[in-house]
Amino acid sequence: MAKRIATQVHKTASRLLRENYFPKEPAWFQAVLDHPPIAVPPRDTASRTSFDLPQHRSATTQKSRSSARPPARPSSIQYIEDQIRRQFFSDHPFEAFRPTTLVEGLTIEDEHPIRGEQWTRLRQRGRNPTPEDAVRFAVNLYTHHGVPISPAYAMAVAQFRSLRSEQQFARRFALLEAKHHGVEFGPSQTEITFQKEDKALNTWENTEKQHLEEAIARKKWRAIVERDSPPTPWTKGQEYTRLWQEGVRPSYAPLQIAPSVATPAGAALTPDEQVQIAMQNRLRKRDSFRVLPSLAPARK
Repeated sequence: MAKRIATQVHKTASRLLRENYFPKEPAWFQAVLDHPPIAVPPRDTASRTSFDLPQHRSATTQKSRSSARPPARPSSIQYIEDQIRRQFFSDHPFEAFRPTTLVEGLTIEDEHPIRGEQWTRLRQRGRNPTPEDAVRFAVNLYTHHGVPISPAYAMAVAQFRSLRSEQQFARRFALLEAKHHGVEFGPSQTEITFQKEDKALNTWENTEKQHLEEAIARKKWRAIVERDSPPTPWTKGQEYTRLWQEGVRPSYAPLQIAPSVATPAGAALTPDEQVQIAMQNRLRKRDSFRVLPSLAPARK
């Protein structure tokens, strides 16, 4: 499908009328002929750098670019309230942390009856002003009382701080009076936060014990040799060599518990006798070695 250009619409309509494609002349045809559309400007070519341009055209192009008009940009919209509000929260950053509601009602709140020239002090709108009240009071001094913006802001901030200090002192003495009369308050938000922190730290200790038990349970099995009998003296490998020559192969399985020795009723064995009996049982049963006849050397 051919591309339609605004400057060629009436020309295309003329050709179609000559060929009787349209039964009658369109209503807009004569108006477009009397006032033809503006010609489309030629398409701009890609800009070339000074390095790519010839020497005699480089200087001319740079001059034309420097004298070109800057692009049209909308001017910034500024209000006095925004400037004062920005300065107020820069001087009082913690006021932004005070809780406030952003829920809008069905109707717009009516303006306070005290406004304009009647509003000369911030206290007239309440003893607990908000940051927005201080901003509006500074703007009111500037617009209705002719006070410059800087002195108006200083007066609004001074009255705001005075009212806030009065409120803090009243709250502090009310708390002391209530405690004096026996009122017991619950934990504060700071104490509740510390309790949550202690509870979380206690869970870390329990978790560490649980992880240790799980690690012990996951550990691979390993043999633990229980030596109930007294250790044998070290023979520098001579005993091991002698047993090897006799064809006795060592076994690293744990020792079996020696059976209890029947003793007369009421008789008690001394420690030396118990050690001697354990040594005899060990040598008799040979719990730690197995005799292999096939490996025994032939005797002469």
